[in-house]
Amino acid sequence: MADYEERPRYLRIADELRALITSGELAEGDRLPSIPEIMKRYGVADGTARDVLRALTSEGIAVSKPGSGTYVRVRPQLKRLVRTWYRNLRAGSPFAADMERQGHSGSWDYDSQTVVAPPEIRERLGMPDPDGDRPDVMRTAYVFRADGRPVMLSTSWEPLSLVRGTPIFMPEEGAHGGRGVVERMLAIGVHVDGFIETVGARLGTVEECTQLEQPPGSVMMMTIDRRYPAGEQVVEVADIVLPADLYLLVYSGPVGEA
Repeated sequence: MADYEERPRYLRIADELRALITSGELAEGDRLPSIPEIMKRYGVADGTARDVLRALTSEGIAVSKPGSGTYVRVRPQLKRLVRTWYRNLRAGSPFAADMERQGHSGSWDYDSQTVVAPPEIRERLGMPDPDGDRPDVMRTAYVFRADGRPVMLSTSWEPLSLVRGTPIFMPEEGAHGGRGVVERMLAIGVHVDGFIETVGARLGTVEECTQLEQPPGSVMMMTIDRRYPAGEQVVEVADIVLPADLYLLVYSGPVGEA
């Protein structure tokens, strides 16, 4: 009991609210007491009340909505993200197909710009040194959504030497817009041989957590370094970021002859 009394006041209040959440008295989506309400109910200062809500949001059991309040976080329904070669051979958007198969509506926002490839991207694409400040890659930043909720970020880079002047110059526009890399590249006669993905995990940046509506500093970001080779050339690389508590990654592939 003495140890409990020695804990900071804000942690003890957070314990009480957490217990209400665990018991179900405060359900998913319910609004937590506001800062003035906590101050009045527990007789604490403004800073202590703020620390209470900050503690609960940092744990990922509550989410703050500016101008509205702090709410019990809705536990996400796990989605399967299938990583297989056959998935990439299908027509249309692989992401949209994955979401539809699981009963969700998939959509995305994007921003495409021609830029000078950063050194790390140049290395992954096997590109020579830049020609001054002349853009040499098409960079497209995506926010993917399931039923309107942001669930995945992706930034892809394609060499302008490959796509400039072709029908797939803009990844999300024209007759081939919004289609998978394999299908798009085939439209210009480039046959992708396969894909390589390296999966990791790290802290989410402030920007990533904001875009994905996750608690700041969440230790749940899975990262995928993806590359699509076609012969000796890598035609696209991408960095994918997604919350680990939203996805199960499912990998499969063909087995060659013995």
